[in-house]
Amino acid sequence: MNFVELEKKARENLKGYCRVCPECDGYACAGEVPGMGGSGTASAFKNNVKDLKSVRLKLKTIHDGKHPKMGFDFFGNKLSFPILTAPVTGSVFNMGGALSEEEYIQSAVKGSANAGTMAMIGDSADLTMYQEGLKALSKINGQGAAIIKPRDNKDIIENIKDAEKIEAIAVGLDIDGAGLITMALKGQPVGPKTVEELKEVVKSTKLPVILKGVMTPEEAELAVEIGAKAIVVSNHGGRVLDHADSTIRILPQIAERVRGRIMILADGGIRSGVDAFKMIALGADGVLVGRPVVIGAFGGFEEGVTMVLDKMKQELYQAMILTGAKDLESINNEKVIIS
Repeated sequence: MNFVELEKKARENLKGYCRVCPECDGYACAGEVPGMGGSGTASAFKNNVKDLKSVRLKLKTIHDGKHPKMGFDFFGNKLSFPILTAPVTGSVFNMGGALSEEEYIQSAVKGSANAGTMAMIGDSADLTMYQEGLKALSKINGQGAAIIKPRDNKDIIENIKDAEKIEAIAVGLDIDGAGLITMALKGQPVGPKTVEELKEVVKSTKLPVILKGVMTPEEAELAVEIGAKAIVVSNHGGRVLDHADSTIRILPQIAERVRGRIMILADGGIRSGVDAFKMIALGADGVLVGRPVVIGAFGGFEEGVTMVLDKMKQELYQAMILTGAKDLESINNEKVIIS
């Protein structure tokens, strides 16, 4: 299988839910939520891609960084590179259902592991989908993270206990899922969380807690105060709030405030290893990718996911060689230009 064949098959299987466009920029699928598109005008989705493209790399080739080190420590687990699979659920109502939820999440989890990284599994309006994710992680000894929607705390804590049983590496809250249309359509109550509620969640488990959906320096500070061990700078792929700012624009502000005190992950518009490099240069420790992995799974199941992630890994490696970055710590804002 090659990438032409993979994308052709993905386009057939995604049945118009995703056109597998030459450039995944949010224009063809604007407003398609449920689906793979962005909320409303898809401004937030489009901004993620557009603003990331405005960051350019400085080419440097007189240096001794011939063999960059890409290893990434995720709560004591060594990954080959700092690109993780984002939590994505809802094959039937977001992706057309050519793959069952079990087939998608097994492909994402196993394909990620084969590439030397790991997947996060997600929660959904269909309560069985979270359990499918846990089953997939259990088959690889819990090597992943379980991300839960901002439901009532008692339900969140119950779901955390299920993640503990399979010995997941970490758990988290998809706090930017507070306004998800798909949850509302299925009658699943989600909403914003108070500091006190989040502290209760953190205290309920010994696992590291991730807060996904932090988009201001102030809330990044709150995440540290609450006791979270990681944040994801994310606007939920532009799927919850139209005209929200892009993650790449907010990331440096958050990094300036909390870097070194909490792990910073970021997502939003990342389509290549070069995009991952840009995010790391502007303050992220690692990144999450969603839509490219979906295309990999729908185009080639487990093998397709591994192909997509291997390609990103190689692109990041090449970017490091050609900018003089010996290791991840060497990737900084001096390696890029922001227009």
